[in-house]
Amino acid sequence: MVVLNREQDRALLLQSLEAVPVAKTQQQQQQEGVYGGGQKGSSSSSSHVQEAAGPAKGQGEETSCSLDPTDLLFLRGLMDSPIMKALIKVQDTLEDGVGVVEPVSTGSTKLASQLHLLCEASTSAPSQELAELLQRPHLLALLETHDTIAERRHAGDATTNGVSGCHNNITFMPEENGHPVDTIRMVGLRKKPDEPLGLTVREDESGYLIIARIMAGGSIDRQGLLHVGDAICEVNGMEVETLKALHEEVAKCRDSVTLKVIPALHDPPAANQCYMRALYCYDPAEDTLLPTCPTQTATEIGLKFNKGDILQIVDQSDPNWWQAQVVGGRGRRTGLIPSQELEERRKAFVRQEYDYVHKIGICGTRISKRKKKFMFSTKKSMDYDQAELILYEEVARMPPFMRKTLVLVGTHGVGRRTLKNRIIAEDPSKFGTIIPHTSRPMRELEEDGKAYHFTTREAMEADIRNHRYLEYGELNGNLYGTKLDSILSIIRSGKMCVLDCSPASLKYLRSSSEMLPYVIFLAAPGMDEIKNLYNIGSAFGYSSRNLTFDRSSSIRYSSRRARTLESLASLYEEDDFKRTMEESAKLQRAYDKYFDLVIVNNDLNDTLNQIVEAVNRLATEPQWVPVTWVY
Repeated sequence: MVVLNREQDRALLLQSLEAVPVAKTQQQQQQEGVYGGGQKGSSSSSSHVQEAAGPAKGQGEETSCSLDPTDLLFLRGLMDSPIMKALIKVQDTLEDGVGVVEPVSTGSTKLASQLHLLCEASTSAPSQELAELLQRPHLLALLETHDTIAERRHAGDATTNGVSGCHNNITFMPEENGHPVDTIRMVGLRKKPDEPLGLTVREDESGYLIIARIMAGGSIDRQGLLHVGDAICEVNGMEVETLKALHEEVAKCRDSVTLKVIPALHDPPAANQCYMRALYCYDPAEDTLLPTCPTQTATEIGLKFNKGDILQIVDQSDPNWWQAQVVGGRGRRTGLIPSQELEERRKAFVRQEYDYVHKIGICGTRISKRKKKFMFSTKKSMDYDQAELILYEEVARMPPFMRKTLVLVGTHGVGRRTLKNRIIAEDPSKFGTIIPHTSRPMRELEEDGKAYHFTTREAMEADIRNHRYLEYGELNGNLYGTKLDSILSIIRSGKMCVLDCSPASLKYLRSSSEMLPYVIFLAAPGMDEIKNLYNIGSAFGYSSRNLTFDRSSSIRYSSRRARTLESLASLYEEDDFKRTMEESAKLQRAYDKYFDLVIVNNDLNDTLNQIVEAVNRLATEPQWVPVTWVY
């Protein structure tokens, strides 16, 4: 096919196509022969064809210039399409060069050196600044390159790297919307009527419609014809200057869309894919900052997820919005989610009294509104760990394996110690626990290493300074603590170490590749269940209540004072139980990012069975673990 070189040639070809007869079907020819004039019509048709086709090549050859109707319509549409018009325009521009670049001088470097000497001799501030600019390495290299190319052209040597004539016709291209014509390209995209394009567009300072992002897995991403940073100028031959006009034109398209785009100057960076565990819930329908997208609503471009979902992050090039998919979700649709940086800025602008997410309480509990002022202390850094905003945790998928520690976390009175002892008694060959260290003097009938490891206060303080204790505290002037070596010794023995520790220790355990903890939070149940747990704990000697009267004696004497004390004790118990529920909710809000499983301890037997089943599943099911455990 001959490439057309002129717009006039294209118009003439269209006129010629109008004169070309369409090939008639056999039925049409028979009808012309039946209804008369068949011989005459045949003769007229033959002469017309011969005029269009030219003289016959031979008597034995049949000449015909008739075209199939489908081919003729296709050819007419091709020649009249915006793409063909643009190609012909570019071809005409390339052939009609409007200017040739000629060097003005070949001694730019020498001229700059002389100018530098003159500027140094002057005392004015502009002269000194110009002298400094003329000595910059980048400017000197540019002038040297200019002189090298100019000398070659001046000498008639236009050969560079073995290619002849590369500088003979350097032409200036006319501009369209401020960009050379050769940088503008036409892109044809196929799309389904109800399928979104899968891109978001923004308007820059110059008024151009710039592609901000391309959704992974979408129609445009699969075809690979557009890139981030491309500017959209036209849609199906219609110029678009606003986002509204772009949305309207794209909405009119059914099976295909033709875009005139200005390519981006730089290639986008390669996407860095990873997996994240979501530590909060997100609903795009309630997000007013979500970017707009042609033919897509906020719920369609955003990705809804719940706390605990595993997200595959397919693109993090945008600092504010990531592209992600929910692993295991229906259809694996790609959508936008807020980045960690965006959520941190958003939370910083939300006043505490309007932050309803962090004011959730349990029915019947109270949340204090009093402000607490304290000075920073490194010993109390756990208070700042609780305020750390962690929205996503990078994870990796691992085959089934057993964790090394089982950590039970919960508020006082929820039954942690009872459950720990029952778990160890369930299978002593599989589970074990540590023996704490203390600086308390050994009492009668006590043995070192039985209930405690006894040591001196000086030795414990030295180990604490060297970070050899997971946690420690002081009671009645004596130090008590859980030593890290004790945990590691249980792990090396082949057992799973069961820990009943403070929530403040979870950050260290979670970040350690030696501990590999499985953290279970025991949430406080209702009021009646807490009373039962308290009674069970009292029967096993785990209660820490200290009443100053004998309740049984008060009931036995049935005096007014006894009844008053009994009512007071009941009020104290009810207040303690409410405080337990409140503290449990507070702990769950502060440390839920470290929990693998949350169990409401309504019944000790059921809770024990759930814990054992969860631990057994670790050996049979793949797990998503923090990436720090793997790399």
